[in-house]
Amino acid sequence: MTEDTFRSVEIERTSLGNYVVRNVRGGSVSLGTGDDGSFTPVELLLAAIGGCTAVDVDHITSRRAEPTGFAVAVTGDKIRDEAGGNRMQNLRVEFTVTFPEGADGDQARAALPRSLQQSHDRLCTVSRTVELGTPVSIVEAARPTGD
Repeated sequence: MTEDTFRSVEIERTSLGNYVVRNVRGGSVSLGTGDDGSFTPVELLLAAIGGCTAVDVDHITSRRAEPTGFAVAVTGDKIRDEAGGNRMQNLRVEFTVTFPEGADGDQARAALPRSLQQSHDRLCTVSRTVELGTPVSIVEAARPTGD
């Protein structure tokens, strides 16, 4: 992997069932079991799917007009499948976007359906990864000597 393609986050345990996720730019988000206000891993997955497409759509449509409203609802069902494993199904990303009246708003409205399709088909790394399926390796790091 090159520096241009590599992405990473680090997760640190703060207490039982509570963690903080940090990126290399200094951002952080609380992660937990859902017993408090922190996001659960499934909620972060939904946020990543919706957020990825939101960024794409916003960049494309906002070139034409600044939206007067921009909201994204991401939903899905957490199920236990036939193999006994947990997973999500029925994932849905619903956009409610409005633009001002006038020629610029008309151009942005006209670009919206195409931008949603472009994000889905080509631009959004997150939803494309989920849909295409990518193997995940879970490994134990080598322990330092002396433990």
